[in-house]
Amino acid sequence: MSDPFHALEETITDDVTRALAEDVRTGDLTASLIPADRRAHARLLTRDTAVVCGTQWFDRTFTELDPEAEIFWHYADGDEAVAGTSLCELEGTARAVLTAERTALNFVQLLSGVATRTRRYVLAVAGTRAKILDTRKTIPGLRVAQKYAVMTGGGTNHRMGLHDGILIKENHIEAAGGVRAAVTAALRRADPGTMVQVEVEDLRQLQEALDAGARLVLLDNFDLPKLREAVALAGERAELEASGGVDLDTVRAIAETGVHRISIGALTKDIEAVDLSLRFFHPS
Repeated sequence: MSDPFHALEETITDDVTRALAEDVRTGDLTASLIPADRRAHARLLTRDTAVVCGTQWFDRTFTELDPEAEIFWHYADGDEAVAGTSLCELEGTARAVLTAERTALNFVQLLSGVATRTRRYVLAVAGTRAKILDTRKTIPGLRVAQKYAVMTGGGTNHRMGLHDGILIKENHIEAAGGVRAAVTAALRRADPGTMVQVEVEDLRQLQEALDAGARLVLLDNFDLPKLREAVALAGERAELEASGGVDLDTVRAIAETGVHRISIGALTKDIEAVDLSLRFFHPS
């Protein structure tokens, strides 16, 4: 699978350009009331304890509007910041700071929220062999950003999209004529290094997938006893991924069944944004 972050700078620029165009359009009517030559100093504060993520999106938003803006971070992506602390300080033209504020905060509060939630799941399964994975349940247009946030939180990325991995699901199986037929076709057609995974709904389908040569199997909504049976059945023939019914109350028990991977759509879908604010101040 290719590195989805090899062109991260380009992605950040595209994300910021699109977000500013959405918000500003022909101009910021309110910020235009401020004299053009006025300077501003501001601090980014967090009201929540959180894993910081999105600093590059934040920086790019301000420098897009004021190339001379200066931003001084006290934390890097992946660091945990305690509630009530200042994440960074910045200086730039007042108009640019005011115009960029909401867009910049949107990026950091969203991505820090994803990273923070991911970190909680990663810590919950510490000591087991299970990795925490994301899914394609992302905000349209922000998939790379959200998957970057998952990585920042200590999680692992599943495929970036339909283009870089094969995941055979229920409807694919039905259309192909069964698990064996679908897996056989995928293994025959896949390029070397391409992920091939099949989703199964019971132990019979798991056995069929293993017999067909599947090396990566997603166990859809298996309860704990069935997960343990699946792990015993697969042995070392395939990596098993649990999905469905996963939350912070259940993830540890799921990991302790011996599965290799746990995928969680809520990492990027059910987002609790970090509470941030930008406050102007007068430097001493």
